[in-house]
Amino acid sequence: MIRILGTVLAGLFGLAFGSFLNVCLSRWPEDESIVHPASHCRNCDHVLSWWENIPVVSWIILRGRCRNCYDLIGWRYPLVELAVGATWAVDAWLRLSGTNAWWLAHPFHFPEKPFVEVGPLLFLWLLVALAALDAEHLWLPNKLTFPGIGLGIVWTVLKNRLFHRMFYDFGSPSPPLAPGVLRCIGETIAAAGLILLIRWLYKLIRHREGIGLGDAKLMAMLTAWLGLPGASLAFALGVVIGAFAALLLLLFPSARRDSTRWAGHKLPLGTFLCIGGIISSLWGQPIIAAYLRWSGL
Repeated sequence: MIRILGTVLAGLFGLAFGSFLNVCLSRWPEDESIVHPASHCRNCDHVLSWWENIPVVSWIILRGRCRNCYDLIGWRYPLVELAVGATWAVDAWLRLSGTNAWWLAHPFHFPEKPFVEVGPLLFLWLLVALAALDAEHLWLPNKLTFPGIGLGIVWTVLKNRLFHRMFYDFGSPSPPLAPGVLRCIGETIAAAGLILLIRWLYKLIRHREGIGLGDAKLMAMLTAWLGLPGASLAFALGVVIGAFAALLLLLFPSARRDSTRWAGHKLPLGTFLCIGGIISSLWGQPIIAAYLRWSGL
């Protein structure tokens, strides 16, 4: 019962935070405040009523158009809300296991556990935000990636300390922070360095930019939260998804006729990496374990 209730609540909160994210996604590129003015139509400045702000439901009731000027409300709005709501619900379902139920009955034994449990929800929110921004604007802003890296390092270190206390040495002092912090920082630098190396090789061969610096920062953020194995899985999934997207572009006759236009078409690698990061965050451990069993490692 607790697992079902927690999943439903997480999904509802995810829809609400997805609605707030839509405000951010509309205003950040224009360098506008996300607080003032109130939610309004971007075309006619019509201030939205409360019932026009219900995640997903309002978009369906309004049939994707502004009530005042009938301007189209893009698909990004319900998709972002559904993405955050669905990923938060899945994360809650996977995390509300017997161990978490034990913690609910003994919350003061591990005071850092609330942050450790809420951290992945913030990470998923950041991934949806970055995926949408890169898909729409080819932009991975530093104001999201840099704080994401810092929070990821803090979360990973606290998670490892908590895991040690809960399962290996209950009641004993936690292991020192410094080694865990240094290891996490080293892994994030190595992951960013890999993207920078690929970027340099591409520019050396093709004599033009192929991967932005934002992708290197995003890879560092993925590593801070997921570790090198999880981030490597996210990178591999992102590359595969990006390759499929490129093949789909070839289905359009205009792309096949104009090879110059095809070769110069920019794809949002950051969006694909974020999708890979979401998959790795939710199901990374069983995927990696299955791969190790299949490869015999």
